[in-house]
Amino acid sequence: MSASLLHVSLLVAQVMLALAMACAAIRLLRGPNATDRVLALDTMYVNVMLLMLTLGMREATTLYFEIALVIAMLGFVSTAALARFLLRGEVIE
Repeated sequence: MSASLLHVSLLVAQVMLALAMACAAIRLLRGPNATDRVLALDTMYVNVMLLMLTLGMREATTLYFEIALVIAMLGFVSTAALARFLLRGEVIE
């Protein structure tokens, strides 16, 4: 009973994360300005990272956890670079 409950709850979480990614993709495409698009991209990388974590729990392998760590690091750096670009107009000084 416990394993099937975990399996179903992870499946529900993955569906909800997919819906959240769809909503963020709509905001990314229709955002009125650049800051909204950066926030949507930030939300999407967090959702993808969480989706990889739930896949790792569901498949019981550590490969997805490492992928999630790489996505988190690259997402943070890209968000910081985009924010700096929006503030100053250049990334590298």
